[in-house]
Amino acid sequence: MMRMIEVMDLVKLYPKRNSKEKIVAVDHASFNVKNGEIFALLGPNGAGKTTTIKSICGLIIPDSGEVRIKGFSVLKERSKALSQISAVLEGNRNLYWRMSVLENMRYFAGIRGKKLNKSHALEILESLGLKDKANQLVHSLSRGMQQKAAIAVCLACDTDVLLLDEPTLGLDVHSAVEFRSILKSLKEKGKTILLSTHDMNLVEAVADRIAIMNKGRIVVCEKKQRLIDVFTARAYKLRLVCDEESKKRLKELGFNGWNEDGNLVELQVNLTSSQKLYELIDTLRSNNIEIESIEKEMVNFEKIFISYTRE
Repeated sequence: MMRMIEVMDLVKLYPKRNSKEKIVAVDHASFNVKNGEIFALLGPNGAGKTTTIKSICGLIIPDSGEVRIKGFSVLKERSKALSQISAVLEGNRNLYWRMSVLENMRYFAGIRGKKLNKSHALEILESLGLKDKANQLVHSLSRGMQQKAAIAVCLACDTDVLLLDEPTLGLDVHSAVEFRSILKSLKEKGKTILLSTHDMNLVEAVADRIAIMNKGRIVVCEKKQRLIDVFTARAYKLRLVCDEESKKRLKELGFNGWNEDGNLVELQVNLTSSQKLYELIDTLRSNNIEIESIEKEMVNFEKIFISYTRE
């Protein structure tokens, strides 16, 4: 499968204020985005996501490494590379607010050398539920409508690759859920999407593959379902029958933060292997702590994200 975006050994340093030292914003980051997939780039604030995204868009020149879009180097073949990609930076920063939605679409398509006829523009707007807002000024739209208008501008530019940075920031619940359907529809139309977001529900709903970034490095890059399967296999919920003495022994063993219902204790643990589970059972048995049940826990993606960024 063709690699639409390739980030190879990317490094970006920033000078530290009042010092000769340098801050490492991106530390030898590498990943690729394949044709027709939704790829999520995740990380806590300060992880290096924004610097990486700006490097892909050609807004920042890295200290070393390379970015390619559809095989074209952003540094060496800038115009060819950037002509392959459209970006939405925090939802509406690439829109002129005193122009209508339709005028924005025509303007941005025009500066990319593309002629957008009205009928095609209205088709795009209709697919996003914006047809009746075509002639409305952007500043008068709701935040959710502005997000859709930014996507409409991307589609008007008719590129194969879309880069969406925090597209659900500030959206209400209804608009955020609707946005998931829009992303799935774009994928069905053959678009390749690089998504940077803190919205874990969005990631879990639409992403095919995920890279988690922390302290400038890519700490994991894997298929979403693979990550979920791995963490589900290691997350267990134990129900224990405990009197006050047993609860004291649990604390002495290093367990805490459980839920209690009378003499019933519900304990959640992450174990790296089946052997660890057997060892835990032996430990509880040797301390005369009765096990009522053991079950694998369903894990949401937020827990996976927190686990990797902590580690």
